[in-house]
Amino acid sequence: MIFQKNLQFAKDLDFHDPLKDFKSEFYFPVKNKKPVIYFCGNSLGLQPKKAKDFIEKELAKWKKLAVDGHFEQPEPWVSYHRKFLEVSCKLLGATPLEIAIMNSLTVNLHLMLVSFYQPTNTRFKIIMEGGAFPSDQYAIASQVEFHAQHLGENLSFENTIIELFPRKGEDILRTEDLIKAIKNCGDELALVIMGGVNYYTGQAYDMEAITSAGQEVGAFVGFDLAHAAGNILLNLHKWNTDFAVWCSYKYLNSGPGSTSGVFIHENHAENFKIPRFAGWWGHNQEERFLMEKKFKPMAGAEGWMQSNSQIFSIAPYLPSLEIFDKAGIDNLFEKSRKLTGYLEFLVNEINIEKGKEVIKILTPKTPKDRGCQLSLVFLENGKKVFEELTNSGIVSDWREPDVIRIAPVPLYNSFSDVFQFYNVVRKII
Repeated sequence: MIFQKNLQFAKDLDFHDPLKDFKSEFYFPVKNKKPVIYFCGNSLGLQPKKAKDFIEKELAKWKKLAVDGHFEQPEPWVSYHRKFLEVSCKLLGATPLEIAIMNSLTVNLHLMLVSFYQPTNTRFKIIMEGGAFPSDQYAIASQVEFHAQHLGENLSFENTIIELFPRKGEDILRTEDLIKAIKNCGDELALVIMGGVNYYTGQAYDMEAITSAGQEVGAFVGFDLAHAAGNILLNLHKWNTDFAVWCSYKYLNSGPGSTSGVFIHENHAENFKIPRFAGWWGHNQEERFLMEKKFKPMAGAEGWMQSNSQIFSIAPYLPSLEIFDKAGIDNLFEKSRKLTGYLEFLVNEINIEKGKEVIKILTPKTPKDRGCQLSLVFLENGKKVFEELTNSGIVSDWREPDVIRIAPVPLYNSFSDVFQFYNVVRKII
């Protein structure tokens, strides 16, 4: 698309946008008596207007039915987590057997590491992205420390975890360097664990290529999709990915700290010898209420479930998934590319107007290598720019030491929003 840097052009794009009406499905914070322009869905999504109705519906059920709510049709709590399956499968590129909605993100990451990181004296190394989100770093390091109690000093942090960084002078981790590192590690490699999208740079990794390379040398491969689910096209089943975890409160708009999910490829669905931490809700549902001692896991991802669903945490997730389904996954990702492309165009126009680079874009230029987030480095007074944006009613995200993350989300951002960002920034600088 050939973009133009004027408001009327942005308005024309909005007028012809088939998804423009979905913006009205969400609540926006108000600043100076006006709704803000919200570019922070990569941190916390907006509240769907129907979220309250879904929560109140379950509160009313609890009030009226108490314990009988677990089994009362048509939406018993005992199977409430399965209400997500159809849309979740579309978002993740998965089959129903491969998905379970449960717990929180880091808890699920630990549960997956228990199963898919089983180091030995010869195969024990882990490859991960350098500068991963801290919760991933902490979880992986603590798993290594746990196993070190049994395998000894050979399993030290320095010997075990290989962090991959971009080349000197570059901001993006090259796929070729990732693949080379995996091959070089060879039969010492036990696990590759990456973010689907890097939270800091916004780079979307080639998960298919990473999965193939990791499995070729005999390692398991998994992804943290916290910044990928609902943001980029995923096809985990086809890619043969061993496992993945994600949260639902960013692009999926389920509310702060809300529920997480796990993907476990159907290749592992009936491998009951895989180590796991067992819970009652992962037990064979046909025999669950017999209350027997021996754990018999369900086939598929639900065999990793621990407890019954957190209904009041899950309920506000449903209206968001309904919106995703109504809008159409492919339509949303197509608009996302246009929105982000327009933002990139306007940022580059500011540099042209100034006659030099005053804003550096860390995020890859190629649409296939990114989602809707652009990470911007303002080469002068970045923190001041961020504060001025906030004062102007534009909500973004500051990341030390010098990055402002801007995420035009296709469900509730418009091309006019992006133009307003450009207009405010050029005045600030």
